[in-house]
Amino acid sequence: MLIGGLLGLVIGAVLGLTGAGGGIFAVPALVFGLGMDIRTAAPVALVAVGAAATLGALQGLYQGIVRYKAAIVLAAAGAITAPLGIGLAQWLPARWLNLIFVATMLVVAYRMFKSSRGTRSDNEFSMAQSGVCKISKKTGRFIWNLRIVTTLGSIGAVSGLFTGMLGIGGGFIIVPALEYFSELRMHSIVATSLMVIALLSGFTVFVASGQGLSLTAPTWAFSTVALVGMAGARFLVPKIPSTALQRIFVIACIIVAVTMLMRNIG
Repeated sequence: MLIGGLLGLVIGAVLGLTGAGGGIFAVPALVFGLGMDIRTAAPVALVAVGAAATLGALQGLYQGIVRYKAAIVLAAAGAITAPLGIGLAQWLPARWLNLIFVATMLVVAYRMFKSSRGTRSDNEFSMAQSGVCKISKKTGRFIWNLRIVTTLGSIGAVSGLFTGMLGIGGGFIIVPALEYFSELRMHSIVATSLMVIALLSGFTVFVASGQGLSLTAPTWAFSTVALVGMAGARFLVPKIPSTALQRIFVIACIIVAVTMLMRNIG
C-alpha cells in the first residue's frame, strides 16, 4: 500500500509538471514497484493517469485555457482506436510489448531533449509550426474547417492506439503534435492534452473493465495519491525553469528505458 502511494505521488507530479509524461513512468513504476506484468500494469496506470489528468483538466477549464472542442475531437478519434490497442496488447507477446514500450520511451526522451534546446514560452510561437490549425486572434479559439478536424482526428487516433496498447495516456503524442500543427500557447496545449488524456483514459479503463480488469488496495492507493502529486505539481510549474524540467525528464526516461530493456533481455 505504502509503495503504491509513493509511486502514485511521483507519477501525478510528473503529469502535472509536463502534461505528457505520467503514463510513461506509471507503467514501469507498477511493473517494478508492484511486480505487475505490462499487460496488467497498462490499464491500472490509466486509472491513475486519467484521475490526475481530470484534476488538471478541470483546473484548465476553470482558467479558460482548455480548447474543449478540440479535446472532444481528439478523444473521440482516440476512442475508436483504443480498443484496437487493447486487442494488440493481448495479442502481442509480453516481450514485444516491453520492447515497444522501451522504444516509445526513447522517442519521447529524444523529442523532449530537442524541445529543451529550443523551449518556447507562452508568448512565443514555435518556428517549426506548420500552421494547419489556425487560431482566431479575436477569440483565441480554433478556426474550424475540415482540415483541422482531419488533423486533430489523426492525432487522436494515434494517441488512442498507444493508450490502449501501452497504457501511457497519449500526452507524449498530443503535446508535441499540437505544438507543431497548431498556434496554441503552450499552457493551453498542456491543459487541452490533460482533458484528452482524462477522456481517453476513462474510456479505455471502461473497456478494460469489461475484460476483467480488477483493482487491488495498492493500485487504488497509487491512483488516489497521484491526484495529490498532480495538484502539488501544478502549483510548482511556474517556479521551475521548463528547460530544467525537460532535461530531468529526459534523463529519467533513458534510465527507466535501459532498466526495462535489461530486464527484458535478462
